[in-house]
Amino acid sequence: MKDFPQASFPPETIQIMTLAMNSALAALPHPVGSARVQSLAETILRSSKEGERDPSTLARMALLELAISPRH
Repeated sequence: MKDFPQASFPPETIQIMTLAMNSALAALPHPVGSARVQSLAETILRSSKEGERDPSTLARMALLELAISPRH
């Protein structure tokens, strides 16, 4: 993840990000490809870095960004 080389989060935030990631992954049909997992993770990391701390909001933002991103 090229945009997060110096990112550091306290344990509470990591727990929130984990909840968000699990929720976002559960909303997608299986199997979920690695590109989608990476996209979700990057959005959650970026949004957490910007201060968002609600796991539902983080998951929703990640899924929305995934839905509007161009497919390769």
